[in-house]
Amino acid sequence: MISGHRLPLLFLVVSIFLFGSITASAGEEAPAWLKQAAAQSVPAYEKKITAVVLRDEEQVSYTSDGKLVTTENYAVKLLNREGRKYAIAKAFYLVNGSKIRDIDAWLIRPDGTVKEYGKKDILDIISDPDDVYDEGRIKLIDASADVEVGSVFGYTTVTEETPLFYQDAWGFQDELPTLVSRYSLSLPDGWKATNITFNTADIKPTVTGSTYSWEMHDMPPIPDEPLSPATVNLAPRIAINFSPADGSQAVNKAFATWLDVSRWATPMYDPAVVVNDEIAGKARELTANAKTELDKIRAIGNYVQNLQYISIDIGVGHGNGYRPRPSDLVLSRGYGDCKDKANLMRAMLRSLKIDAYPVVIFSGDPTFVREEWASPRQFNHCIIAVKVSDATTGDTIIDYRKLGRLMIFDATDPYTPVGDLPNYLQGSFALVIAGDNGGLTRMPITPAGSDALERKINVSLSDTGAITGTISERASGQASAYFRREIRELSSTDYKKVLEGWLTRGATGAQLVNFTPTDKQNEAGFDLDVQFSAPRYGQLMQNRLLVFKPVIVGRRNGIMLTEPKRSNPIEIESTNTMSETVTFNLPQGFVVDETPDPVNLESTFGKYSTKYDTKDGKLVFTRTMTLNRTTIPAEKYSSVKEFFSKILEAEQSPVVLLKK
Repeated sequence: MISGHRLPLLFLVVSIFLFGSITASAGEEAPAWLKQAAAQSVPAYEKKITAVVLRDEEQVSYTSDGKLVTTENYAVKLLNREGRKYAIAKAFYLVNGSKIRDIDAWLIRPDGTVKEYGKKDILDIISDPDDVYDEGRIKLIDASADVEVGSVFGYTTVTEETPLFYQDAWGFQDELPTLVSRYSLSLPDGWKATNITFNTADIKPTVTGSTYSWEMHDMPPIPDEPLSPATVNLAPRIAINFSPADGSQAVNKAFATWLDVSRWATPMYDPAVVVNDEIAGKARELTANAKTELDKIRAIGNYVQNLQYISIDIGVGHGNGYRPRPSDLVLSRGYGDCKDKANLMRAMLRSLKIDAYPVVIFSGDPTFVREEWASPRQFNHCIIAVKVSDATTGDTIIDYRKLGRLMIFDATDPYTPVGDLPNYLQGSFALVIAGDNGGLTRMPITPAGSDALERKINVSLSDTGAITGTISERASGQASAYFRREIRELSSTDYKKVLEGWLTRGATGAQLVNFTPTDKQNEAGFDLDVQFSAPRYGQLMQNRLLVFKPVIVGRRNGIMLTEPKRSNPIEIESTNTMSETVTFNLPQGFVVDETPDPVNLESTFGKYSTKYDTKDGKLVFTRTMTLNRTTIPAEKYSSVKEFFSKILEAEQSPVVLLKK
């Protein structure tokens, strides 16, 4: 559940609208804890730091009746106008699983006067507006329209819930500098707590009786830098396990190993695999023309991927956020969420005597799940592992110690076919749910060359500098998924605008004449053929020198590293290759006078090269770049910056033609 910086099962997306200034109430006075926080001296920060957290405190009590009661005190000081977005109090709850006992907020203005917010100022909104129905809701008080530079905004929330597990998590900060951050847990007599620390040295609790407290002070801001790991993987955080010292009452509530988690989850997934006549019939229909095991898996995978994704979260507080709906119900309704789709695919494959297992994973950050903390709380997505014979080969097959060869597939992502895996899942730890045979394992990483873009450009250059030409792009793997997502999610008008923007960024005044996209999803491929013109591409100087850049179009996802220094590691998220050949048909009467020097760069994280060849009235320019999935320490930033700076320099260097 979300409260302060506690880490939830799902990251919640909240749409917050400003409803104007909230009216003040009478008898306004800030509580003692907030006055104390506001009285702290604040260090000097760079101008771009918008706010500083004065206090972030969570006091959690596990009561004798099995409830977790959490009191959060949070205070933030606004350092400039951009910091107003932090003046929002929020508390997450489940309609049928938890409740908000109290939520109050205060604003201490720079002149010391106080504004108090009460019950009439509370908004109650759905936590995820993308869900058809979601029991998760958020109560909030939005004071962002009231604050001014130098104001201190603080709030207190009190929530109550029945925990699914004897586990919790706490992040000591987000991106803002934080002066005091504290988490405390009070347990009944005879209980104990342990913790695991991430992203910093081990943090030991202070223990008083049965109350455990963890505390940090004076944490600097975490800068937003290009290619950085997510803040959650940079900020100090702890995972907490608690249970009775004698182990009683801990069945399905505490997990010592990942095998425990697999055993806990399997009874929720397996009974939902219902194979009836409708499911078996649909599987036979889809695979009627399939000749191989892989053909069958692809046919069913493609069907399930394209079912409508709809999440209806009911009974989350009782574990239904982890429990899929019966596969026959999902088929009849024609929609489902990620775990529903995975289990429907399992049922259809089972009717064909192909075994498959659910796999839970964290979507969006392959480095989020930590092996040392056995917890269902680390996952927010479900995919599938299909057991395959030796006759089936592919880049996403792993050898799992207890179950043999498993092909990993995301039945929710409609852009990535069987045989490939989204970049944001590759290399992540994930849990195979298979009872005593389940456990945590590393997801596959597709090999170099499978995620690639090959581009061929052929242009005719006139003696005035105008060009006309064609571009042929052949994308494979996740490069093709990027193109596929682009064309499916955009209207035809917007897609055309994207292509026009791509052309004009490289060739000023370029005009898109025609384009033909060809989606080859089953082959994990996508082709794009473009005709274009640019009337002012080259510059004619003194009526005898024609100057132009050999790079006509840029890479879709260029990397710009311009900061003089770096605080965070540099994270290159995937291994991919781009190769390009540009053939310039030169105007009659002109010869090549000068070309840039060829470039050959090589490092642990990538390679880049350029080459120029002249023959029979043509100039052929080639460039290739390969980036390797890796994380580079901040202290090596200068070498990374130099690598990409040299690429930028090479791609801005001109060719000079001379009129004979």
